[in-house]
Amino acid sequence: MKIAIIGLGLIGGSLAIEFQKNHTVYGIDSNAENQQKAVKLGLVEKIIDYSKLPKMDVVVIAVPVNATPKVAVEVLEIINDKTLVFDVGSTKEGVCNAVKKHPKRANFVAVHPIAGTEFSGPNAAIENLFTNKVSIICEQELSAKKQIDKLLHLFEPINMRMVFMNSAKKHDKHIAYVSHLSHISSFMLGKTVLEIEKGEKNIFDMAGSGFASTVRLAKSSPNTWTPIFMQNKKYILKSLDEYINNLLEFKKHLQNESKEAIYQTMEETNHIKEVLNGIIK
Repeated sequence: MKIAIIGLGLIGGSLAIEFQKNHTVYGIDSNAENQQKAVKLGLVEKIIDYSKLPKMDVVVIAVPVNATPKVAVEVLEIINDKTLVFDVGSTKEGVCNAVKKHPKRANFVAVHPIAGTEFSGPNAAIENLFTNKVSIICEQELSAKKQIDKLLHLFEPINMRMVFMNSAKKHDKHIAYVSHLSHISSFMLGKTVLEIEKGEKNIFDMAGSGFASTVRLAKSSPNTWTPIFMQNKKYILKSLDEYINNLLEFKKHLQNESKEAIYQTMEETNHIKEVLNGIIK
C-alpha cells in the first residue's frame, strides 16, 4: 500500500520504519529540517504534499494534538473514498468531535498507540517502539468495518495488542491518570530539584537510579506535551486535585509522625506491582 505519514517525529517516524517493511511510505512535515532528516535517515521514500493524498491508501496523522483536529478535517476533504485515515495522538475527544459530522467520517479511525520515549524528532524514531505495546481504538462504531480491518491488517506485523474503547471522553479521562499525570509529576520533580539543588554537581553525585527513572519523562519535548496538557485540561485538573490531596495527606502523616499511617499507605500502594506485572514483563 501507499502510506503517507503527516508528522515525522518520534511516533510518525517509528511507524514509518515499521510500515516501510511491507509498504511504500511517504512523508509530510511542516518543518523543512525534519523533512530532510526523514529522507536522510531512510524513514520515508520521499517528501510529498497534500495534493498527493488522493493517491494514498492510508494517511497517518502524527502531528501535535492541538493541530490534529484541523489536519484530520483537511485530510478527509481530499482523500479518495477508499483511503484509511487515522491519527495517533494521546487525546481523542478533540479530533473525534472535529470529524464527527464529516461525510467521510467512516474513513477515519481514532487510534492511540501507547508507546514512546523521552526523545523527539526524526532522529528519535526507532524500530520496535510499538512491539508488544497496547494501541487503543476509540469510537470504532463510527468507522467503517473495512477501515478497521485495514488498520488491524496494517498493525498485525508490528505485534501490538489492540484495545477498543467506545468513548473518546473515557479515553481522555483514563489517560490523564496513567500517562499525563506521570509526565507532570516528572516535570515538577525535576523542577523542584533544580530549584533547591543549585549546584548541578550535587544532583549528579547524589541522585540514584530511582531519581533518574522518575524524572526521565521530564526530558520529553515541551512542544509535544504542552498541547497535550492543554487539550486534556479538564481531566488533568481533576487528576491533579486527587494527586495533590494524596501528597498533602502523606505530608500530614509525616508531620504527625504517624508511622503506622505512612506504612499502611505504602503497603496498600504496593498492590500496583501486581497490576503492572503484565506491562513490565
